Amino acid sequence: MHIAYITPEYPHPELGNSGGMGTSIKNLVTALCKMGHKISLFVYDQHKTDTFIEDGVTFHLIAKKHYKIGGFYFYRKHIEQYINKHSSDVDIIEAPDWTGITAFMSLKKPLVIRFHGSDTYFCHIEGRPQKWKNAFFEKRAVRKAKAFIAPTHFAGKKSIQLFKQPLSKLKIIHYGLELDKFNNNSPEEFISKRLLNIGTLIRKKGVFQLVEIFNKIIIAHPTAKLDFIGADSYDVQTGSASTWQLMQEMMSPAAREAITYLGKVPYDQVKEEIQKAHICVFPSLAETLGMVTIESMALQKVVVNTNIGWAQDLIEHGKDGFMHHPDDIDAYVDTISTVFENDALRLKITEAARETIEKRFDINHIAQTNVSFYNKVISL
Repeated sequence: MHIAYITPEYPHPELGNSGGMGTSIKNLVTALCKMGHKISLFVYDQHKTDTFIEDGVTFHLIAKKHYKIGGFYFYRKHIEQYINKHSSDVDIIEAPDWTGITAFMSLKKPLVIRFHGSDTYFCHIEGRPQKWKNAFFEKRAVRKAKAFIAPTHFAGKKSIQLFKQPLSKLKIIHYGLELDKFNNNSPEEFISKRLLNIGTLIRKKGVFQLVEIFNKIIIAHPTAKLDFIGADSYDVQTGSASTWQLMQEMMSPAAREAITYLGKVPYDQVKEEIQKAHICVFPSLAETLGMVTIESMALQKVVVNTNIGWAQDLIEHGKDGFMHHPDDIDAYVDTISTVFENDALRLKITEAARETIEKRFDINHIAQTNVSFYNKVISL
């Protein structure tokens, strides 16, 4: 097959910053190429227009354009014209739900939209108002898709409900990992009582709850450490330009001495940081799946995760990880303390976590599931 992906991000030195969505696409693209499929990437909002081929993937960089009026419409039409011009032998196109980039587009090939996490979804989950413009674009884009893919049952069903689409058009396909790149050959080697959180410093990631958790942890475990990795961000609730600044204001004096903000680090270094952690803690309030959760489990780490919706597809509480509601601060403290003090439990959980990832998140199996679904959509 020749499969095309429309995306604003993808991990590559020639492109801008990339998050979990870009990583999930790259994992899938790499596996599809190994299977012999042809891949084209249409990466929009770039600083230049360019085309190049690398590792069997054709990259189409589409420069961001500015218009005096109606840019939301004219730029989408510009992307549409570019894709239609360069997709004559493409079999199917996949696009993300975020910002409804395919609204107003009339693509010549079948379109699948993957629910990576729309503004509509996140506003609903977080209970905050959505801008009318974003809602309009995303709803219009979704109406043009022949089918939908979601990484978890919760994210898929919630998105289908919000966009008022038939459930029959939805397929649940988890994100996957290249397992040979996530081997931890020395799982017994780590920094004792080091906690790690990875992700943008933003309210929906539960970073304020994590500071509250650590304020208590440091009392019971004075040698504990907590490291944050990720970009700082604007806080929508307070208007602060820095969420990190707000987090520091919440820290006890002891916690402030034991918490380190590493900022953004290269992707390969993130894996090294995970391997050095005793426990990875992700008390997120809004996700569709959470790539760092499955990456940490693959690297044989105890993950203390959120228990909201999507997490039910990832972890079985007490077997291969732990789940609590982000606002249940004491539950996180109790679980983290228990794992700190019980190495046999840590070993049991981490071995089970790796088994779960091998069984359910191997990108090679997941890629084949994607291909089967693409073929079904094409035949509709």
